[in-house]
Amino acid sequence: MRVLLTAVVLASLLLAIILLRVFWARVPAKARSFLIYTGLAMMFLHIAFTLSKWSTTSYRLNAIINWGAVAGYMLAIALFTLLRPRWLTTISAVILILPVFATNIFLPLLDLTSDSPRVTRIDRHYTYSQTFWDISGENQNSGVDLVVFYQPRFLPLRRKVQRATFNDMKCDASASSASLDRDSKIIHFHCPASPSKAGSAPIDLLLPLQ
Repeated sequence: MRVLLTAVVLASLLLAIILLRVFWARVPAKARSFLIYTGLAMMFLHIAFTLSKWSTTSYRLNAIINWGAVAGYMLAIALFTLLRPRWLTTISAVILILPVFATNIFLPLLDLTSDSPRVTRIDRHYTYSQTFWDISGENQNSGVDLVVFYQPRFLPLRRKVQRATFNDMKCDASASSASLDRDSKIIHFHCPASPSKAGSAPIDLLLPLQ
């Protein structure tokens, strides 16, 4: 349901930007400047966060930044079609818009319509989040993503340092956890054996602190 809702909102956003491009000449100059500079700012902010692995501690704000970056990118591509020759820039724009619907761009947009993940503090500067996922359909599957962050105590920012994914088919993913060994700089991900599956065994992952 969340995937369908997000896809509809994304398609509606694309349609709105196409309409904006059609009537772009009628938009006041100040409004045009505001839209262009705001879109570029959101794009650069999103790129900076992605490359540095930093983000804010608010999942909603992170999702808003993602949506703003996508909107800014769409607007830039739409305005690109104002250049001549129009037939060439239009074809190029269609090709450049397609990556917006790629998985690595589309999935973070879901955070705007989903509940915030459960966050657990490991020690003074490290936390980890638990994001539960469920794949419906013929091959039903579910599990959890654990992401460990370095989080300064008094700043609303955090940096992703490691992650692990556990599947309910292999262990009790809902009871998984993460701990930190500061001396060896190792993160220990633990997923206990599933009580409902015969022969299930616990899974332990030791990954370096990045």
